Amino acid sequence: MPRLYRRGCGCTGIDVHCHVVPSSFPAAPGGKTLKGWPSMTAVVDCHATVVIDDKPYRTINDACWVAERRIEDMDKAGIQIQALSPMPELFGYWIDADAADHLTRHVNDVIAALMSEGKGRFVGLGGVPLQDIDRSIVELHRIMELGFQGVEIGSNINGIPIGDPRFHPFFAEAEKLGAAIFVHAVRPAGMDRLVGPAPLQQVLAYPTDVGLAAASVITGNLLSLFPHLRIAFSHGGGTLASLLPRLEQGYSTFPALKEALVEPPSVQARRLYADTLVFDADTLRRVVSVFGEDKVMLGTDYPFNFRDKTPLASVEAAFADDATRERLTFANALTFMAVEETTNA
Repeated sequence: MPRLYRRGCGCTGIDVHCHVVPSSFPAAPGGKTLKGWPSMTAVVDCHATVVIDDKPYRTINDACWVAERRIEDMDKAGIQIQALSPMPELFGYWIDADAADHLTRHVNDVIAALMSEGKGRFVGLGGVPLQDIDRSIVELHRIMELGFQGVEIGSNINGIPIGDPRFHPFFAEAEKLGAAIFVHAVRPAGMDRLVGPAPLQQVLAYPTDVGLAAASVITGNLLSLFPHLRIAFSHGGGTLASLLPRLEQGYSTFPALKEALVEPPSVQARRLYADTLVFDADTLRRVVSVFGEDKVMLGTDYPFNFRDKTPLASVEAAFADDATRERLTFANALTFMAVEETTNA
C-alpha cells in the first residue's frame, strides 16, 4: 500500500477531482483524420486550445500539464495531494477502440510523468477505453503497475449506463486489483432539454447524468456483486441526493422494484463515495447525510474556471466539527485511494 506523508506546510486537503490535459497530442493511428481525435494549438502566454473536429473545444492554461504550476496553486488552496485524471472529453469512448486505446495511453503517460515530477504531491486515476472491455482491462493493469491508484470513467459509455452488466468484467478486475473508480460526467443525457448557452452542459446536464449513473449502480446491484469495489461520483453524486427518496419510496411501493434490488437503495447509497463539489453548504450537508461522513471527499474540478477555488473553506462553512472536516478533507480520500498515512517524513 502506498504511503502518504502529511506535510507541515499548512496543506491539509486531498483533492480527488482534478484534471489533466497534455500539452500536445500524437497524430491519430495510421496518420488518418479521425472524427473525435483531439489536437492542441500552440501554447501562447501559457494558454492553448484543445481542438476537436476542427472546432475549439476548450481553452486551457498550462496548469493542465505543468507540475510546478499546479503545486503553486495547491499550496495557495491548502491542498496537499491531487488525484490526477483525464479531462473527460479525452476518454475517447466514441472513437475506434484501437485509436481510443492509443489516446488513453498517451494521456495516462502524461499523468505518470506528472506523478514523477510532483515528488509525492500527485496520485493517478487514469483513463481506459471502456467501449472495449478487454483493452480496458489491459490498460488498467498497465497503469496500476505504474503506481496509479485507480481510474476515472464516464457516467455513461456511448449512452450505456455504468450499472449495465456488460461492464461487470471490468469492475471485477478493478476490485481484484484494488483500483479506485472515480465516475465523472461525460456527454450527458438531456442536452436537448436545456435552454441557453453551451456551458449549461457543465452546469446542469453533468450533475443530472452523474445522478443517473449512481442510480444505475444501485438498481444494478453492482456493489452486492463486487462488495470491495470503491467507487466515487463527481459533483456530489449529482442528482442522486434528490432521486434517492423517490427510489426508496418506489422500493417500498412496487413489488417488481423490491424484488430487483438486493438491498434498499438508501443502504446501497452509503457504500458509494461522492465529492464535495456542490457550491453550497446546505447541499453539502445533504450529500453527507445521503452518503455518510466516511464517504464524502474533497473535489474541486481544478484547473478549470468552473471549480471550487476555496474547497477547505467550503467544508468549513458546512461543518463546525473538526473531526468531520478532517474526514471530508483528508481521511476519506486515503481510504478511497487505499493510501496509508504516515507521520514519518
